[in-house]
Amino acid sequence: MRKEYDFGEAKRGSVVAVPKGKIRITIRLDEDVVAWFKDQVHRAGGGSYQTLINAALREYVRSAGEPLEDTLRRILREERESVGGPTSRS
Repeated sequence: MRKEYDFGEAKRGSVVAVPKGKIRITIRLDEDVVAWFKDQVHRAGGGSYQTLINAALREYVRSAGEPLEDTLRRILREERESVGGPTSRS
């Protein structure tokens, strides 16, 4: 290590540029919520808990305008498909 460093050419701000379409914000979330998302990422073998939170928020926004009946039908259909049940009406 040097005794002195020259920061004359230094710039303030983040070291990594924020990708286009992304906004840096400060948000306070409950510890248990963040822990749950981190655990999900860990169980999946890696990734970004922030990306997972973003996906959950995006799904909520997408379905927010969806009528409750349609939401329930979609969820039931997805659950039925996940267990290998029939996907169409009999």
